[in-house]
Amino acid sequence: MAAGVLDKAMAVLQLLVDAPDGLLLGSIAEGADLPKSGAHRLCADLVRLGLVRQEGDGGRYVLSMTLVSMAFQHLARVGVVDAAQPVLDTLASSTGELVRLGIVDGDRQVWVAKAQGARSGLIYDPQMGDVAKLSCMASGHAWLAFVEPDEAVRLVATQGLADPDEYGPNAPRSFEALLAQLRTTAERGYALVVDSSAPGMSAVAAPVLHPVRRTVVGTVSVGGPSVRLPEDRLHGIAPELLEAARLLSDLYAGSTYLRSIGASR
Repeated sequence: MAAGVLDKAMAVLQLLVDAPDGLLLGSIAEGADLPKSGAHRLCADLVRLGLVRQEGDGGRYVLSMTLVSMAFQHLARVGVVDAAQPVLDTLASSTGELVRLGIVDGDRQVWVAKAQGARSGLIYDPQMGDVAKLSCMASGHAWLAFVEPDEAVRLVATQGLADPDEYGPNAPRSFEALLAQLRTTAERGYALVVDSSAPGMSAVAAPVLHPVRRTVVGTVSVGGPSVRLPEDRLHGIAPELLEAARLLSDLYAGSTYLRSIGASR
């Protein structure tokens, strides 16, 4: 496929990611800003490649499990999840909250593994594969605080500042406010947010570092309802979180994938 066609194919795939029940051809054409004929040809190619399936004659197009399968196979081969899971499980059991591992992937951070420690009450349990909103999430701050300020601004500008009306009321409203939070994060070694990623939610996160270059290759975080995770408790969790991040950094010395991330930054 030519570059322009690949861009259009990715736009269609993203539309289908956000539509678990599938989309009719007209909706795909409108959402991807394509003529209906072009959308039909593109969807036919995606069906042929096994990335998309169509339900019946002229029915909805639905994302297949091919990409999911490929992603899980890749994670298994690079050893990211298998190495991390015991560390995540221990931290989740100790804190009684959701623990997540995020991996730096180019200009994004993607959550690839988790352990759920909550057993009752409000349980926060988002999907894996989601991309962190860098400007308002503890996981984002735990990465951005340990890169140059200009690079942090570039990464956030690429994604856009979080709208406090869409995320949480304490989400930074300007780059200046964000950089001030990042300076505090760098000084204490971990990130902390309350009512920033979402109303009523809190999180604390620490960077996972390349074992040699000490650049950030990922983050580990603990998150949950603010009623269970007020700011003082988040600070109390921090030493255990930092130890988990250290263990993950040591474990990933054997991952060629994570070493390659550190080498590129």
